[in-house]
Amino acid sequence: QVQLVESGGGLVQIGGSLRLSCAASEITFSNYIMGWYRQAPGKQRELVASITSAGTTTYADSVKGRFTIARDNAKNTVALQMNSLKVEDTAVYYCNAKHRLLRTRDYWGQGTQVTVSS
Repeated sequence: QVQLVESGGGLVQIGGSLRLSCAASEITFSNYIMGWYRQAPGKQRELVASITSAGTTTYADSVKGRFTIARDNAKNTVALQMNSLKVEDTAVYYCNAKHRLLRTRDYWGQGTQVTVSS
């Protein structure tokens, strides 16, 4: 059974930093594009950042220059370093694994809450 287990969420003040981690199991990690999505109350889930097995990254415009996504293909993990956090970054953050060819193989973690307070 595929599992994506997130950790690292929490409460932080404006301008602070958090690091989210996601550990994947029961998938051939190198076949998957790994991503972080977020969903704020009353809003649609949105892509924050993604990374291919080769290390090609994509970021939402709202987080460019502040967030960094990285993966460790040997440990089957993906991390999201979030710096200079803003109130509008408050959301539930989800880890996602999308197979690079088979679109039906699309898996989600349970989500971790990130709250940025003033």
